[in-house]
Order: sequence, then C-alpha cells, then structure tokens
Amino acid sequence: MAAVDLAELKTLVPAGRLMALDVGTKTIGIATTDALRMLATPLMTLKRGKLAVDLAALAELTKKHEIKALVIGLPLNMDGTEGPRCQSVRQFATNIANHGPPALAALPVVFQDERLSTAAVTRGMIDDYDMSRAKRAERVDAAAAAWILESALARLR
Repeated sequence: MAAVDLAELKTLVPAGRLMALDVGTKTIGIATTDALRMLATPLMTLKRGKLAVDLAALAELTKKHEIKALVIGLPLNMDGTEGPRCQSVRQFATNIANHGPPALAALPVVFQDERLSTAAVTRGMIDDYDMSRAKRAERVDAAAAAWILESALARLR
C-alpha cells in the first residue's frame, strides 16, 4: 500500500498493533505496540541480507504479531531536508510495496521523523543503565525503533 500520513492512518486503521522499522544499511531495528497502541516495545534487530530474505522475515513478524500498519523512521537532516539516507529508506518502503509478500505489501506505511533517535537512545543507555558499548550495539536499533514508534503514537493521540 502507498504511504499515508498519520491522520489517514487513524481513519484507515483505527485500532490494532503497529510495527516500527529503523532501517539502516546493515540492520533493521524493529519495535511493536500493544493492541491498544499505548506502549511501544523494542522487538529485535534484523541483520540485513538479501531483500527477499529481509521482506520474508518482516512478513513473518507482521503475521505473528498481527500488525495493522508500519511506521518507518525517516532520517531527515537536522534542517528538515531529505538527503541520500531518506532516499534509501523511501526505496526500502517502495520495495516492501512492490516486492514484499502480499500481506506485508498491503500494510499502510507511515513515515516518522527519526532525527536524533539513535543518539537519544544511546545516551539513555549510557546514563540510565551504564551499558557497555557491546551491549548497546546489540540493542540500539530496536530501541531506536521503539523511540520512533513512541513519537508516532504521541502524534496519533
């Protein structure tokens, strides 16, 4: 399905779980909401491989968690403009729509500004949990996806 804005999402899919993706070049951070869309929870970090394998894994997760829509982090520049990373993320969303399994391709997609998400999450992991660099590396992408999803949930309310 094509990208929609949050107002359209509220109308198209008034209830049900959302899944956020923090799409990077090497990994995809994944987070989900509860059915009432009250809480975002980091789910996992998927190592990127071939597109077909990545899309199949995402389709399986959306089926398993009964996902109704995707929220994809859009890495805008600090001045709000789109750069090459945004183009890459938009292309990934296009690939979901054009090449993903039918159940995944049919999900509405919302883009959410993700500026400073990884930095905010990393700082919290250092300050609040005193996490080592290795443990942060394992968890930061999924936590950033949860941060993106929390931002989208706040805007939905």
